[in-house]
Amino acid sequence: MKILAIDTATKVAGIAIVDENGVLAESWLNTGKTHSQRLLPMLEGMLSNADISWEEIHGFAVTVGPGSFTGLRIGLATVKGLAQVLDKPFVGIVSLDALAHNITMVPGLICPMLDARKNEVYTALYRDDAGSILRLSPYRAVAPHLLLEELSRLNERVTFLGDAVAVYRDLIEKSLPNKAFFAPPTRNLLRASEVAFLGLNKLQQGEKTNIHDVKPFYLRPSEAEVKWAQNHGGCCI
Repeated sequence: MKILAIDTATKVAGIAIVDENGVLAESWLNTGKTHSQRLLPMLEGMLSNADISWEEIHGFAVTVGPGSFTGLRIGLATVKGLAQVLDKPFVGIVSLDALAHNITMVPGLICPMLDARKNEVYTALYRDDAGSILRLSPYRAVAPHLLLEELSRLNERVTFLGDAVAVYRDLIEKSLPNKAFFAPPTRNLLRASEVAFLGLNKLQQGEKTNIHDVKPFYLRPSEAEVKWAQNHGGCCI
């Protein structure tokens, strides 16, 4: 079963094709262009280079969030369009789950962190259980100092990864002396191949996302939602 995955949750656009035996093709770009400009050319190029036709793709996986609001909408719209045209199933994958799968067989806690701007990070806590990555806490957007205060009260080592690590590494090291560990820099990139493997597992188990119900998983309201609530005398939580 060949699964094509798209990740546009961050400024890096990633795509990949996997099957039960491993990664067949993977590509990512961080050129400063918008995902809408580069996504379809990237897909066509990857399929051509891998000598795989659209008809050979059995299903799709896409990051639904949290992450860049605009990027998530572009990725989701692209996959929904492809799934409809090709009449193939697809599944949505939480970006933090995919990022946590970048590292395995590490002791203690795994803490993926995506930069949410506004002095917050998107995060959740995970643990490796004999090669299976288990999520231990809810997904949330939180100020890094609050997250680190909570982690400092735990008597466990924590491995951090994600694009927010470079932003907050000094704070992490000061807050968790001798308990903070960091994944190699290459593991901070959200990999479309991990998105694809998670999607493959879900599709093999018979799961699929309803194309009419799926929405981006923002974790916090968008600027437009906040402004609308302010203009209408309400609140947006």
